Amino acid sequence: MDVSKEDELCLISIREALKVVRGKWSILVLTLLSLGPQRFNQMRRNLDHISIKSLTDVLHHLEQHEVINRQVFPTRPVTVEYTLTDKGRAYIPVLRELRIWGENWGEHPKLG
Repeated sequence: MDVSKEDELCLISIREALKVVRGKWSILVLTLLSLGPQRFNQMRRNLDHISIKSLTDVLHHLEQHEVINRQVFPTRPVTVEYTLTDKGRAYIPVLRELRIWGENWGEHPKLG
């Protein structure tokens, strides 16, 4: 079966999106940030099993792709807060759909 031009463009677009949200940690970080601004240690606490290096790498990757914003506040000690950019907020409908899919097809029952 030959792939049409439209199908080929679809695959290219999905491949581009996956470059940004690669791996489970990226999606979970975006999910946390969709709830509001987060500091590094808040995210570490909310993502139980993530290492400092993994979280640092994910945040750097998402910042490079302009999906999140890193803001430094001149406090003592310095406070760093992460938020979604417009590009990151545009991903929220995808996160909602992933949630619905997980609720319907995941192994764990719906909460409460």
